[in-house]
Amino acid sequence: MKFQILTLFPEFFETPLQATILGRAHDKGLVDYELVDIRDFATDKHKTTDDLPYGGGAGMVMKPEPLVGALEHAREQDPAAPRILMSPQGEPLSQSLAHELAELPGMILTCGRYEGIDERVRQGWIDREVSIGDYVLSGGEPGALVLIDAVTRLLPGVLGNEASIREESFADGRLEYPQYTRPREFRGRQVPEVLLSGNHQKIADWRREQSVERTKQRRPDLLQDD
Repeated sequence: MKFQILTLFPEFFETPLQATILGRAHDKGLVDYELVDIRDFATDKHKTTDDLPYGGGAGMVMKPEPLVGALEHAREQDPAAPRILMSPQGEPLSQSLAHELAELPGMILTCGRYEGIDERVRQGWIDREVSIGDYVLSGGEPGALVLIDAVTRLLPGVLGNEASIREESFADGRLEYPQYTRPREFRGRQVPEVLLSGNHQKIADWRREQSVERTKQRRPDLLQDD
């Protein structure tokens, strides 16, 4: 899987992409990250990437020339890769969407800034838009990093225990059951006895019940289709 990341701030990604699961996945050769600085494709000596919006209004808008230049460069490297814009107007990032994207050989992630990008770029050079939630960030970089993490951990060989993907939250449309580890008692709080029973069927039943109950309490919307 190759992630091409188009951004005005490539330094934002340098440490996160080298750390923990993302770094290990790269070291194993399972993923490749390419940071593309949009400023490199600016057409003036000042490397200008934004301008005032037509019609007036607050803030600045990302200019089409450098952004399209960066998008065309990325597409030349990987002609089949979808061009994804991180945007609060996009489709919500979900576990099912992460699984869908994990089937791709690569993708081009575009990080907007300021008040957004010129609409002509959105219409002519973007294939789909993805949002990580109903809120506004300073730019698309945090969202792109979230998407990369959500997708990378689903790739074969990335996680040490593949079974954890099948049992975690949203894997079956519900929240994950409570987890416990040693010690058996901590400051007066005990591990549920069923988890110490050694009865795998009872443990499985308890976990399923806990998963449903926790989902009812915290995210009842997930159970609407059940």
